Amino acid sequence: MTRTSALISAFPAANPPTPEKHPVSDTHHGITRSDDYAWMRAENWQAVFRNPSLLDGRIRAHLEAENAYQAVLMAGTADLRGKLFAEMKGRIKEDDSTVPMKDGPYAYGSSFRQGGEQPRYFRTSRDGGSEEILLDGDAEAEGKAYFRLGGVDHSADHRKLLWAFDDKGSEFFMLRVRDLAGGKDLADQIPDTGGGGVWNAGDDGFFYTRLDDNHRPSKVFFHKLGDKYENDRLIYEETDPGFFMDVSGTRANDWIIIGINDHETSEYRLLPADDPSAAPRLVAVREAGLQYDLEEGGDVFFILTNADGAKDFKIMTAPVDNPVRAYWQELVPHEPGRLILSVLGFKHHMVRLERKDGLPRIVVRERASGEEHFISFDEEAFSLGLSGSYEYDTEVMRFTYSSMTTPAQVFDYNMRSRERVLLKTQEVPSGHDPEHYVTRRLMAPAADGELVPISLLYHRDTPLDGSAPCLLYGYGSYGITVPSAFNTNCLSLVDRGFVYAIAHVRGGKDKGYGWYEDGKRAKKMNTFTDFIACARHLVAERYTRHDCIVAQGGSAGGMLMGAIANMAPESFGGIVAEVPFVDVLTTMLDASLPLTPPEWPEWGNPIASADDYKTIAAYSPYDNVAALDYPPILALAGLTDPRVTYWEPAKWVARLRERKAGGNPVLFKINMDSGHAGASGRFSRLEEIAYIYAYALKVTGKA
Repeated sequence: MTRTSALISAFPAANPPTPEKHPVSDTHHGITRSDDYAWMRAENWQAVFRNPSLLDGRIRAHLEAENAYQAVLMAGTADLRGKLFAEMKGRIKEDDSTVPMKDGPYAYGSSFRQGGEQPRYFRTSRDGGSEEILLDGDAEAEGKAYFRLGGVDHSADHRKLLWAFDDKGSEFFMLRVRDLAGGKDLADQIPDTGGGGVWNAGDDGFFYTRLDDNHRPSKVFFHKLGDKYENDRLIYEETDPGFFMDVSGTRANDWIIIGINDHETSEYRLLPADDPSAAPRLVAVREAGLQYDLEEGGDVFFILTNADGAKDFKIMTAPVDNPVRAYWQELVPHEPGRLILSVLGFKHHMVRLERKDGLPRIVVRERASGEEHFISFDEEAFSLGLSGSYEYDTEVMRFTYSSMTTPAQVFDYNMRSRERVLLKTQEVPSGHDPEHYVTRRLMAPAADGELVPISLLYHRDTPLDGSAPCLLYGYGSYGITVPSAFNTNCLSLVDRGFVYAIAHVRGGKDKGYGWYEDGKRAKKMNTFTDFIACARHLVAERYTRHDCIVAQGGSAGGMLMGAIANMAPESFGGIVAEVPFVDVLTTMLDASLPLTPPEWPEWGNPIASADDYKTIAAYSPYDNVAALDYPPILALAGLTDPRVTYWEPAKWVARLRERKAGGNPVLFKINMDSGHAGASGRFSRLEEIAYIYAYALKVTGKA
């Protein structure tokens, strides 16, 4: 029996939807394409993001038919999904709580109630005591099919709470202000924001970004409490659609920082937090390829930048009264191969998170003497995160640590005494013994001689004779590094004999900034060939075999899934593409879409450049679907997703079914009540993961 026929027999017989064809052609650079399924894009997509009920009935009927089809094919996994969900839920401490972080007379944190889907925000007195609930996410979400909290920020006087929520999944957030004395929201309500805001020094108003009709944060406003939002003062407007904008503050509450960025260029403007009427002051004019970031430092700003050829970044300082580029002075020089990721400034110390030799590390610098020290760890591979502090004048900062076998730990670290205090270790109520698991780091040889890191987790009893199934996860875009962190969910696969693997492919910054540059634009193909090389290396090292590898990726990682399906379908036993960016060329040709102009530095601009058009066309998954014997494929999407619009996977699935050879099924599951992040509740999200894992078990014959 062939692999294909064996997999077909795993699914019940059912006829997939057969959508209508209405060819639409476009011509660019003398090249004409035809798209039979362009009609799946709603003409009123902006309105649908705000109100999903406005979706065209013909499109809705097709999407519902897709959901009905996948429900039939996955019906036999209902019991398995229930078991997987129960296991994953059993590893979560249902009434979990963060360690409160001190700020003045209080300490602020978040928690969940037993069975709760949404977080609650609370505070205690500075040194502990009873919790005062400031915002109850479950109460706010009641009666809503989708609910997601955005930013939550208390005022410096501790009397008010600025908070945001999205109840459509479209990432248009409503901003509200809560009076903490009475526990009620004020009349101030601001729609269509970016999801957060920053209090001014007087705590009588706040700065925020407002999204335009194309979902771009193009304007920063100041809202004075009690005023109508229609009368809010415009602080700054960004007219270039290729740049996104955000607004933030400093912990010392002295500056408001407006950040303007695409994927390779940045620009910042400053205004005093106590003077909302001030005109924003430019720090350094945008210059293509120049990146910089600001961090407070009292009388100076710390500036993390790639200026002057510092590919892996260096740290400069500049006086706060005149931080223009002419006055930048080097503090931490550029060191090739040491990628500085972020900087935190305190009154007496500066902390940086950097990556060297593929692993993160934290470096603490005493500002007066310049003396530096590292915070050391024992494991071979691990993940670190800087949690920082609410306070600027402090000697204590917070960080997190985990590995693929070690649950997350939260530490307070005294930067002067170097004392490390373990505050919390992630609890796994159903039990977790790290000794039952093995984590390893392999290096897969790529076709051009580069070595691609792979992080592995498997049960110590799993046979390494090539028979084990494997879930191979990848992303590889925007310089995002997938951490080798603890993940309780994947234990449900590992405990069933799976090898869980992360392919650290080019396009991330796993091996420095050059690793990112070698996986973007004209070099994007490296991302895909690296992933395929990882799959082949795992087989060569007898961790698995090709028909037992399930590849998984989401968003830009979903594009990776579509590309490897076209390039090496024989290397995988199944593919899971979550919110997959698969119609790359069409999207990059449409400047009206929310992310298109800011994404041109990442992918190229096929409107302006024939070379960019041809580069993208060579790998765009939708454009390269062919008569191949594809493995089983599962695509997942959300109707109100502004990042990867629902019609991309809908069209891709239709074309796959039309053109592919062989009988392996292609499934499409779309959440009609959510966007890019999927279900919003912590347990609702587990149901989606249980569905994906049940699919992986099914296509590998382990269900």
